[in-house]
Amino acid sequence: MEKFKAFLKRKDIVVSWKRYGLEALSAMAQGLFCSLLIGTIIKTVGTQCGIEWLAEMGGFAMAMSGPAMAVAIGYALHSPNLVLFSLAAVGYAANSLGGAGGPLAVLFIAIIAAEVGKMVSKETKVDMIVTPLVTIFVGVGVAYLIAPPIGAGASWLGNLIMWATELRPFLMGVIVSAIVGIFLTLPISSAAICAALSLTGLAGGAAVAGCCAQMVGFAVMSFRENKWGGLISQGIGTSMLQMPNILRNGRIWIPPILASMITGPIATCVFKLQMNGAAINSGMGTCGLCGPIGVITGWLEPSEAAAAAGAVAISPTGFDWLGLVLICIVLPGVLTWIFGNVARKIGWIKAGDLNLE
Repeated sequence: MEKFKAFLKRKDIVVSWKRYGLEALSAMAQGLFCSLLIGTIIKTVGTQCGIEWLAEMGGFAMAMSGPAMAVAIGYALHSPNLVLFSLAAVGYAANSLGGAGGPLAVLFIAIIAAEVGKMVSKETKVDMIVTPLVTIFVGVGVAYLIAPPIGAGASWLGNLIMWATELRPFLMGVIVSAIVGIFLTLPISSAAICAALSLTGLAGGAAVAGCCAQMVGFAVMSFRENKWGGLISQGIGTSMLQMPNILRNGRIWIPPILASMITGPIATCVFKLQMNGAAINSGMGTCGLCGPIGVITGWLEPSEAAAAAGAVAISPTGFDWLGLVLICIVLPGVLTWIFGNVARKIGWIKAGDLNLE
């Protein structure tokens, strides 16, 4: 056992929640962002502007989401070059065979393939052949075995959440908005989770509301401490910047969470806000304005997942646009500012508690 532990240490294989649940998942989200998400934006711009080559470019980026996610995961796991490059094929297979749960399948399978590949890396004199062969053989083999069930399970869970939101829009609006918003600020990937569950429709709209409440909320609430730099870095960057402050004083998290619990049901019950663009947008909030862009994309051209759930293209009305602006920008800022001021007055939030380091 001691020899095996020493071997794992030498190979930099660390079996932990931090390595797999935080670092690998966060890296996967970046890979997803740099392929599916940015490709969706490019394709939307190209399609709406009638620029065929731009729409085609976006399609190329979207098609590479599986390889991009797998390589990103391998990078987070400190994979040697031959393992890292071999993961492109593994990611393509896992994402393709995983269907609606492709990103979740890629997460599990890329981790397995990367760690096995690391075990054999540089252990033979024919490393150039052995390492890619083992990495691809194990990864694609495992993909054939578990990717379809993972996809079916993720699809079932995502459909359950969406069905429950349709059935109980107020209650689920509160729950989905609050939980996904919390995931967005935690050092895990709300975007990857939403993509893995293929979360669209009303549930996706509630998720957008929760994420925007966190990002815009923290940006506005901390403006007196962080000024314009903080407003931009949190408002269109990430509210994760506040995690060190949350660990020091968890009560600073209460205002944006309360805001999300209000904007979520307003999104589902009043404006019927739906995310019918790429599911990853449901967990992005105002990061690069991806949440609102996803909603707009879904209005004009629903994603495959949304279309499969019955979504159709619409011509947005003034009421739709009003709802989008209120849910994503105005209400998160106003509500969190109000709750934040109350928290300051009762001493829950003190000067310096929201300073970004």
